[in-house]
Amino acid sequence: MRYDNLKAAVARVLGLSRARVEADRWIAFRSHFSIESFYCRPGIEGAHEKGGVEGQIGYFRRNHFTPVPEVDSLAELNELVDQWDLHDGRRRIGSRPRTIDEFFATERPLLMPLPEEPFETGRLFTPRVDRYSQIAVRTNRYSVPVRLIGKRVRVVLHASHLVVFDRNVEVARHERLIAKGGCRLDLDHYLEALIRKPGAFPGATALEQARSAGKFTPVHDAWWAAAVKAHGDTAGTRALIEVLLLGRHVSHEHLVAGLATALRAGALTADAVALEARKAAQAEDEPAGLASSPGAAGEATVTFLHEWRLAHLPPRHQAAALGDPLRPTAPTPSHQRR
Repeated sequence: MRYDNLKAAVARVLGLSRARVEADRWIAFRSHFSIESFYCRPGIEGAHEKGGVEGQIGYFRRNHFTPVPEVDSLAELNELVDQWDLHDGRRRIGSRPRTIDEFFATERPLLMPLPEEPFETGRLFTPRVDRYSQIAVRTNRYSVPVRLIGKRVRVVLHASHLVVFDRNVEVARHERLIAKGGCRLDLDHYLEALIRKPGAFPGATALEQARSAGKFTPVHDAWWAAAVKAHGDTAGTRALIEVLLLGRHVSHEHLVAGLATALRAGALTADAVALEARKAAQAEDEPAGLASSPGAAGEATVTFLHEWRLAHLPPRHQAAALGDPLRPTAPTPSHQRR
């Protein structure tokens, strides 16, 4: 592989020769894949050695990056680059008789097999979690669950995201911040602390970021306002935090649907939201036409938790739970009689 002394590979250029001091991560990478490195001469002496590379970069830029593509993330841009690479395999370079893919098909049997084990390209860090349940990685701060305060965690930093591990268990995943001095917080990481101090919830920075990201929706705000009006500031906010904790077991879409149904029915408890969210999930899984729709006429209905449990009991247990006087009773064992 030929490189024009890229910084990720070359720690230091040694004079005008091809000798280089290579970066440790680059040595590990090329050793893993059995790659031989070949470095161009710097300056005018090596100008003729990198013309092909520069020409291919120019071709790719003119044909795929002009005009500049508009994407929402680096991952989306990488997917486009992969598609363009596949498309370029069908073209001929100059007057050559075969396409790039056809030449590569001839070369493929001569290549070495890829190693079975993957190579971890991310940078490894081991920061300590501060009292705000945050870690510092490359001048930026990211949140982790509050239970990890004071502990050291393992962070694998990639080009577009980072993953945080407590021992071998993934505990957080964030999109990487590019600018310096930024802060990315996940509201879910603070819920255990906020449920003990609900007064800190309205002004939390993590709540503002959740709103900006669309995770805390207007439906959340409307249900929260109704709960506060019905139960008071502290109890209403704590009920909302209990609902947010349900998001660890219920998908976001189903949780929002449960909040909307509970709000229309005036059911301002976490149990009611949980039940409606599960009903929304079950209705999505059931075939069309088989799902029951008690509120089809436009009126919101809520099945409360004790009613739902009762409906799922066997008939004889339902009679027992309702206190049916005609229910046959089982004889008392002789060793319990007095």
